[in-house]
Amino acid sequence: MKPSVSHLEAIGLAVAGFTLFVLADTSIKIAGRSLLPAHEIVAFQGFFTTAFLILYGLLRRNVRDLWPQRPRRLLVRSCLDLCNNFCVVIALRHLPLTLFYILVFASPIVIAILATCFLRERMDLGKAAAILTGFSGVVIAVDPFGSGSQGDWIGYAACAICVGCFATSMVWSRVITQSEGPESITFFSGLVMSVAGSGAMLWQHGPLNLRLLTVLFAMGVCCTVGSICFFTALKHTTAANVSQCHYTQLVSGSLITYVIWQQKPTLPMLVGGVLIIASGIYVALRTRSRIGDPGTWIAER
Repeated sequence: MKPSVSHLEAIGLAVAGFTLFVLADTSIKIAGRSLLPAHEIVAFQGFFTTAFLILYGLLRRNVRDLWPQRPRRLLVRSCLDLCNNFCVVIALRHLPLTLFYILVFASPIVIAILATCFLRERMDLGKAAAILTGFSGVVIAVDPFGSGSQGDWIGYAACAICVGCFATSMVWSRVITQSEGPESITFFSGLVMSVAGSGAMLWQHGPLNLRLLTVLFAMGVCCTVGSICFFTALKHTTAANVSQCHYTQLVSGSLITYVIWQQKPTLPMLVGGVLIIASGIYVALRTRSRIGDPGTWIAER
């Protein structure tokens, strides 16, 4: 019987999913320029994610599958996601969208290091050289001593925390995906974000208007539909193929940055981005050749 989604269509869905994540980050950046505190933006992100996933589950008549089998194991990962998304809001307030994506592309490098330390994956000379190359790309992209450097230390620090939380979450996800589905993982993370963010809003919250609500709603729609596209693609092709589409975010992010904010990527950003992407692809391919396709542990963003 012919598959409902072909390999080429799955790749298209992956690209669409990552593009929608860029639009979600763009919405976060726009909302971040308002007086809304970061935890309020995270609260709305979690609320809309859980609401849309419940609606999606009702349409597919499998809403019960959204609740995880072992919630306690997911709590650690969800807290990492909470910290990651909080720092994403901070980073996008202080960094151009293009530079943000270049820096977060260092995540595969950190994942490789953590997997070596905690999952006992072998670190060979080629992978070590790729990690050093990727680190050099980060330094070049940041251009700390250049006159044309963009962003500030708050954005760089927040981005570093994002990479650390995301990488740790991915390593932990390799364990928990043995018993949990990607939809339940996303739902539980969204639930934790909405609860924690709403609790913080009791202490401090910013003024809302129709424009901000529209931006936050667009953020939720893009996150949810992007996740559905991502997981559908992951179901019909290998995770390694899907992960390579991740780097299309640099193109779409650069285009949106130029259209909305008229900011062009600098030469150091481009050179550093090429080194980071090349090292990330090399690490992913070496990992795939050694342990096979990584499966469904790869997550969005």
